[in-house]
Amino acid sequence: MTRGYVDGLVYKIIGCAIEVHKTLGPGLLESVYEKCFVHELSVRRIQYERQVWLPVSYKNINIDAQLKVDVLVEDSVVVELKAIDGIIPVHAAQVLTYMKLLKKPKGIIINFNCTNIFKDGQRTFVNEFYETLAVC
Repeated sequence: MTRGYVDGLVYKIIGCAIEVHKTLGPGLLESVYEKCFVHELSVRRIQYERQVWLPVSYKNINIDAQLKVDVLVEDSVVVELKAIDGIIPVHAAQVLTYMKLLKKPKGIIINFNCTNIFKDGQRTFVNEFYETLAVC
């Protein structure tokens, strides 16, 4: 896995979100957007897992924290889908924590309750795992 691979994957993921938003527009439930979003991933033959349970370990004890990532794409990118008024700092903290727990280099919040996914409906995050990837 390289930075170029992960960055290209994020570009494709955002393209899927734009297609869903272009077709449906804002105003629906997150669950509807999730089903349509993973359909777009499938059409593009992008591998994904839905509702992935997160492992939480506290002082060598596995905790059943009931945390799930909406979509994990190509075992590399954490995707959190929203249908809310706006992305706030707690949403960023959520994605960054999920990335850390899963040891994934990149994460995206996609908010379908917006006028333009590319401009104001998505935020992308990287962490220390991204920094260790080869530059290609």
